[in-house]
Amino acid sequence: MACGPRSRQSVWKDGLSSEQLHQALESTPGLHRHQIIPEVDWRTWVVLGGRGAGKTHAGANWVTEQARARNLRIALVGSTLHDVREVMVEGPSGLRGFGERSNRPRWDGGRKRLIWPSGSVAYAFSAEDPDSLRGPQFHYAWADEFCAWRRPEAVLENLRLGLRLGQDPRLMVTTTPRPLAALRRLLAQNGTCIERAGTEANAANLSPGFLAHLQTLYAGTRLEAQELQGLMVEADGALFRAEDLARARGNRPATLERIVVAVDPPASAGGDACGIVVVGRRDGRAYVLADRSKAGESPGGWSGLVAQAAREFGADEIVAEKNQGGEMVRTVLAHGGCETTIRLVHASRGKAARAEPVAALYEQGRVIHCGAFPALEEELMALGSTEGGGRSPDRADALVWAVTHLLPAPRAGPSVRVL
Repeated sequence: MACGPRSRQSVWKDGLSSEQLHQALESTPGLHRHQIIPEVDWRTWVVLGGRGAGKTHAGANWVTEQARARNLRIALVGSTLHDVREVMVEGPSGLRGFGERSNRPRWDGGRKRLIWPSGSVAYAFSAEDPDSLRGPQFHYAWADEFCAWRRPEAVLENLRLGLRLGQDPRLMVTTTPRPLAALRRLLAQNGTCIERAGTEANAANLSPGFLAHLQTLYAGTRLEAQELQGLMVEADGALFRAEDLARARGNRPATLERIVVAVDPPASAGGDACGIVVVGRRDGRAYVLADRSKAGESPGGWSGLVAQAAREFGADEIVAEKNQGGEMVRTVLAHGGCETTIRLVHASRGKAARAEPVAALYEQGRVIHCGAFPALEEELMALGSTEGGGRSPDRADALVWAVTHLLPAPRAGPSVRVL
């Protein structure tokens, strides 16, 4: 999950703190991690999931909990009005079947709205008509299958302008991701909390053999990465292929020759993430051990995370890009408690150019991911693509520095001229 800092003092409704509500929902039978309301500050909660991962269940659960309060106004936005009715409202995981019977809403088809016993009302809107969201105002909104909308940013703009009721209006977005610039910009916005889930997370609630059959058909392909794992796959011009990343998963060796922690310091004080990736080397292969990248940290915060990772993995060296701060980066790391040797590196080429040799190593099977790193893999697949705008690829850049340091490209041999 990628979210902002914790805030245990924020009050949601009925006097419950976010921590109390989180604990209550966490004990609810049948909820997966990605379906539980985040216990952090957020303005927008985005759930990226594969087909059947339980995204609708997550959205219906959130809206149901909000509707317990009295006289709230909620927006339900789907690709079409038919999708809102058949999926978000009447579907197997929709709002009509959610919660205890005493709190079930009734559907008013004439006005396209759901009414709860508490007096809270949810209105249905189609993403086909962005202008229908001009005028109405809401406390909360749930937007489903954002990446299937024809004009996602126009709809989202009008929806946000209508979220102006109450002390803490919020938006939840549930979607199977696609490599859209609109989605990348949404994920890069301040106050956005991101949760990811593959279809496998909800396998117990799916038809027996469904997941195994699709994995047999599509294993290692871009379709599997997008539709089953819930990852944003590469667009035109991307360097890293989904099939290469799928093949890269493996186990950590018992011993490693060398371990480094690579750091891509944030360019700003509070917005960008600090890329922190731990990589080891053995027998000409690089093994990705951990991704400790984090956004919103002060220099003391991210330098402390780097020091902690170096101690935990017994790193031989810290490799840090100095473009954003020069020698000051070394000072910040030292003040954060880093006792490991620090090597500063300078980027003389763009991120995509630096990543090309590393992408070739993935194609050769020489980079192994010793764990699941979905956020890192998404950034790798965005490098070099025409849709790569939005959030800075801090995790991917840190990985490129680590692998380049451990497995340097061979120097070119002497040139020969024929006279």
